[in-house]
Amino acid sequence: MASAGLAVTLVGQSANASAQDAPPVPRSGSAAKPATKATLDYNALYRNGLPFDDVQDFKDSHRGLLAALPDPAIIKNAEGTPVWDLSVYDFLGTSETDDAPDTVNPSLWRMAKLNMIHGLFEVVDGIYQARGYDLSVMSIIRTDTGYIVIDPLVSSETARAVWKELVIPKLGDKPIVAVIYTHSHVDHYGGVRGLVNQADIDAGKVKIVAPEDFTKAAVGENIIAGNAMSRRASYMYGNLLPRGPQGQVDGGLGKTTSTGEIGLALPTDWATETGQKITIDGVELQVLMAPESEAPSEFMFYIPKYKAFCAAEDACHTLHNLYTLRGAKVRDGLLWSKYLQQSIDMFGGETEVLFTSHHWPTWGNDRVIAHLKSQRDMFRFIHDQVMRMANSGMTPKEIGEVIRLPQALATTWACRSYYGTVYHDAVAQYNLRLGFFDGVPATLHQLPPTEAGKRYVDFMGGADNVLRQAKASFDQGDYRWVAEVVNHVVFADANNVAAKQLLADTYEQLGYQSESGPWRNFYLTGARELREGVTELPVPNTASPDTIRAMPIDMFFDFLGVRLNGDRAAGKTIEISMELTDTNEKYLVGVENSAIHYSKDKSAPSADVSIVTTREALNDVMLGTSTMEKQVVEGKAKLTGDPKKLSEFVGLLDNFEFWFPIVTA
Repeated sequence: MASAGLAVTLVGQSANASAQDAPPVPRSGSAAKPATKATLDYNALYRNGLPFDDVQDFKDSHRGLLAALPDPAIIKNAEGTPVWDLSVYDFLGTSETDDAPDTVNPSLWRMAKLNMIHGLFEVVDGIYQARGYDLSVMSIIRTDTGYIVIDPLVSSETARAVWKELVIPKLGDKPIVAVIYTHSHVDHYGGVRGLVNQADIDAGKVKIVAPEDFTKAAVGENIIAGNAMSRRASYMYGNLLPRGPQGQVDGGLGKTTSTGEIGLALPTDWATETGQKITIDGVELQVLMAPESEAPSEFMFYIPKYKAFCAAEDACHTLHNLYTLRGAKVRDGLLWSKYLQQSIDMFGGETEVLFTSHHWPTWGNDRVIAHLKSQRDMFRFIHDQVMRMANSGMTPKEIGEVIRLPQALATTWACRSYYGTVYHDAVAQYNLRLGFFDGVPATLHQLPPTEAGKRYVDFMGGADNVLRQAKASFDQGDYRWVAEVVNHVVFADANNVAAKQLLADTYEQLGYQSESGPWRNFYLTGARELREGVTELPVPNTASPDTIRAMPIDMFFDFLGVRLNGDRAAGKTIEISMELTDTNEKYLVGVENSAIHYSKDKSAPSADVSIVTTREALNDVMLGTSTMEKQVVEGKAKLTGDPKKLSEFVGLLDNFEFWFPIVTA
């Protein structure tokens, strides 16, 4: 009989605490150090080179305010634990002038203030936005009898609070007739269960509209590489950092992510082709498909009734990621720019307001077109110039070091590197077209960091000599070089306290200099873990019930393949037949040559073990709320053949440790 371990091994993270159990992040850290003169000089370049006297974004961010949650804006879950708390950012103040502290890049400080402006806003009469209550923005369209909701935030708690405390009192208690997911990232669908119930969806009272291939993209992105992606996301969003001038100040797209319950209501209606018209309760949407731009599945749309264009996440007030530091597939800047040109060609003559899934709207046809053009040109420039330089023989890091946006774009606030950066977006475009290898034979088969570190340290006369010289470089403000050199010492010997302290100090200054929220968070989180070690906190279980239920069974088997330990599986051959009676699916799953293979619509009487169950019962096993053994005892599953073979198969699967080290070996 299968062991109880199957309950946690199928998904691999079911033992983790939920996000709402996580302790609040501290507001300040005792280990942080002040900015150095080199950092002050570096940040002064931003202060002197950017148009801080241009306060149009502040005017736009305040425009149309109807109501706001009372300060401090805190949203709690049913247990009374905050899942969203703007009060931890009170240190930012409310001034719209450049008053950035020494430890924050003044451009990022400006964006951090803009992302503090919260409330329910009127975009035009009939379109509204709730901003400042999650990483993303919820938009609301008034229809003949109710509302369409666009992108219902990350968590059900934040979505529910916005609806009950702002929308209903200010706009009126009318039914939600549709929810639109503009794309397949969780901050654009996760809060749906806080707004609508499944019974109304099943009854046809609420449509769930999404772009083609949404479900596969939404469920799949975080499955195959989910553990590594989530661990890196804890760096990217600064989840482990104190809030304050020496810690996390912003995420670039918004303050940070909420930590409540994530849901997924499956789509009932689809946007499938550009030019398609979708009418919902008297409101027509004209579709512009944008797959493989900011998300694998994404669409934008024009609303003739309101002369409004929803650009999803393809034209926000930042240079966006062509590669996200948490890890994901590289995005195509060329394709992205073409979609933006298409939006101008199709709707540019009519649009009077543009709104997106993050940040604030842009009003007036001239300003809308200017914004779309600058975003279009920014992505096209990065892609084309990278390929021009690559075709001239330059390597990705060489390109990243010299590429600069044209002055007109570089001084446009919406093209600044708050989320993506010119450097890592450029390297990403090289990778998109040419892969990881830069063509230099020396980089084709480099030593891994630990082995390389030991050799570097030995070549450079030992750790003490390296640190002595690195300290001199630190004092000169040569932080990028210090990080590169001292990282070798740390990877050569993770117990070298002096090396870890110097590297932490270096990362800290690089964080203070970063205009990008994710870059700052990566550097400062690295510094914190070098000083304090990896602090294991409760982490969110990304395999939520809705996600598990939406997961195609073949994706489930693919994930098992990722978890199969090749060494333990060496020489073993196992064949399992699985039949799901409620979905009428049959699979023959095998292990051979240390790899999983499976065939659909096949069964084999000669299989080592056969399982007959339902998808619903399998979901319970995948969620960790039951075991296959318990399902058999309760009559929900039937096993024939050799149950030891199932136990043997389970024993070949790895459970991933979330808190693996990043800044040390």
